[in-house]
Amino acid sequence: MDCSAAAAAAAAMATRVAPSPSSSSSRAGPKPSAKTLPASAFSFGGPRGATGRRRRLLLLRHRLVSGSPRCVRSPAPTGSDEGRGSPLACSAALGFSPSRAADLVPGKLESLVSEFRSLSEPIDRVKRLLHYAGLLPKLPDSARVDSKRVMGCTAQVWLEVKMEQDGRMRFAADSDSEITRGFCSCLISLLDGAAAEEVLKVKTEDLAALNVGIPGAERSRVNTWHNVLISMQKRTKALIAEREGKAPFDPFPSLVVNADGIQAKGSYAEAQARYLSPDEFKVKELVNVLKEKKIGVVAHFYMDPEVQGILTAAQKQWPHIHISDSLVMADSAVKMAKSGCRFITVLGVDFMSENVRAILDQAGFAEVGVYRMSNERISCSLADAASSPAYTNYLEGASQSPPSLHVVYINTSLETKAYAHELVPTITCTSSNVVQTILQAFSQVPDLTVWYGPDSYMGANIKELFQQMTMMTDEEIHEIHPGHSRQSIRSLLPRLHYYQEGTCIVHHLFGHEVVEKINEMYCDAFLTAHFEVPGEMFSLAMEAKRRGMGVVGSTQNILDFIKQRVQDALDRKVNDHLQFVLGTESGMVTSIVAAVRNLLASIVFPVSSESITGTSTNASLPMSSVKMGDVVLPVIPGVASGEGCSIHGGCASCPYMKMNTLTSLLNVCHNLPDDKNALATFRAERFKSRTPHGKAIAEVGCQPILHMRHFQATKKLPEELVYQILHPNSNGMLAS
Repeated sequence: MDCSAAAAAAAAMATRVAPSPSSSSSRAGPKPSAKTLPASAFSFGGPRGATGRRRRLLLLRHRLVSGSPRCVRSPAPTGSDEGRGSPLACSAALGFSPSRAADLVPGKLESLVSEFRSLSEPIDRVKRLLHYAGLLPKLPDSARVDSKRVMGCTAQVWLEVKMEQDGRMRFAADSDSEITRGFCSCLISLLDGAAAEEVLKVKTEDLAALNVGIPGAERSRVNTWHNVLISMQKRTKALIAEREGKAPFDPFPSLVVNADGIQAKGSYAEAQARYLSPDEFKVKELVNVLKEKKIGVVAHFYMDPEVQGILTAAQKQWPHIHISDSLVMADSAVKMAKSGCRFITVLGVDFMSENVRAILDQAGFAEVGVYRMSNERISCSLADAASSPAYTNYLEGASQSPPSLHVVYINTSLETKAYAHELVPTITCTSSNVVQTILQAFSQVPDLTVWYGPDSYMGANIKELFQQMTMMTDEEIHEIHPGHSRQSIRSLLPRLHYYQEGTCIVHHLFGHEVVEKINEMYCDAFLTAHFEVPGEMFSLAMEAKRRGMGVVGSTQNILDFIKQRVQDALDRKVNDHLQFVLGTESGMVTSIVAAVRNLLASIVFPVSSESITGTSTNASLPMSSVKMGDVVLPVIPGVASGEGCSIHGGCASCPYMKMNTLTSLLNVCHNLPDDKNALATFRAERFKSRTPHGKAIAEVGCQPILHMRHFQATKKLPEELVYQILHPNSNGMLAS
């Protein structure tokens, strides 16, 4: 995001300066309007001395409070540089108590919005903003350090926060961008001298009405308002906790990635870090057997860290290894078969190996063997939910309400997809394309009813997203999907249904406690969330996304977002330290670290946001930290039990995915080809049963996937599927 552009919001705030408490008396008088200020107050001549700046600042403070109070400079906060003081520490000579001063914050904000809206021309707003940039004293070099940087800004922004004995908050800031300096000057004028609780009451949405106008950069300006405010509030919370004798926060397990390697806190994070530098002997053993027997490996992002570490290292010597989300696994297997691989080993849950087997057969590679990593069933809570009688009843209800479309999540079995498609026309979706799939379906088929399943959280999140869209303009909605308007979104909401009894056991853990802790500890971090998380986490991530600090989507979307933010920091050539909350299964960390470890000198990874909790095995433990240059980075404990982490445990993760062990992989590979039938229970078998209409399960189950691939290629539902929706009972039902 561009904080320099965003800082133009400061122009609105620039003429509203907060009075600070003082024992001096006041002088009554009318509050002058903006028009009574002399033209010189907004001139843009050469440099001015400190005395001139202070005089203009006092004039602005004079305008704020009814009664035209006389302003005097407050004493510099203890520990500040001699003569510098707080940038806006002038106190109204009214003898106000801190609570009286704090009560002015809402009024100042309201006046600020009104005044800035009175400047109709963007250039006037920019000039006003730059004027107030000149009023902000520069921080000394000793304060312009990485530990005081505000996260999420293109320009460098430094923020100092102190709490005085009477509970008033003092803020000082600086930036290497003049526009951003003006922004900081304005935001400080609003909150400097306010009580801590008043600082925390200000919401990011309170700033939405500020129209501060550099054309084409509206979103960036809002982002900067939000990010600097959130940094002020986070540091205010820490000072409150310190005053009350509490630890500022109980951190999560994390990895700190830098140019010299990886540092870890918490036993789970230590295990992650250990496997990121895998045993070279095991890597060599695996590579040798893969090459000798022409074996390809497709693995999901959520694998055990030991397995992912070995596979990542082995990729450099054997190209037929691919780690991805579930959709891409089957595509990668086909490419490996085309390159001559005789066997494909699948590291994932059972529906993934089923999909690989079916797609290989459809692609003409029936002779290529497909093997799972366990002789037991590798289940999935979502796939099980879609196989239940309750889900069948849900679809039978859908079949009675034509025209209907069933949008089924990719994380379900082929058997589920086949049976569903014979009840209701069905298209598969992923977490990254589900929104566009549904919007296109409603746009393409009049009076359609959509039935999504089986993930109840994702269904609720989709509906909430569409509810939010009803508050957008038609132009904003067109950017999401050109076939929709606010009216069409409103009209489709009653015709969108979702199954309410299916969840992912991992993403289910991102509940209320998780959100509270993120708000408390990592409100200024980049926030990532899978579409399967509960609603509170979804809303939090969506809010972060709106200010350029978050992403909601698939595992690949999350990985791409993190890589892009890291690359952005590199391109700016500044010593950024980035922090990401990982709102999905903790196994993602391995791929993330592998992707960025050579890109950035300092980055903190919460190992698993599903393990965030308010509990710990030892609440008295001090906060852990890692020193990187002049930055002391809090490192995110690891899970003893329940919904969360402690410093001594490991983080919650998918128990089914962890059934894919390195021992199993090596055992399967060494026993191939399976001439003695020793791997019969590991083999991904073809479905021998048939659908109620006598069709092969693999044939019918692949149809919804092929419909999705058509949609991905053309951005339209295939004509065959549209015909099935409009004529559900023609020619012997749906399967073709």
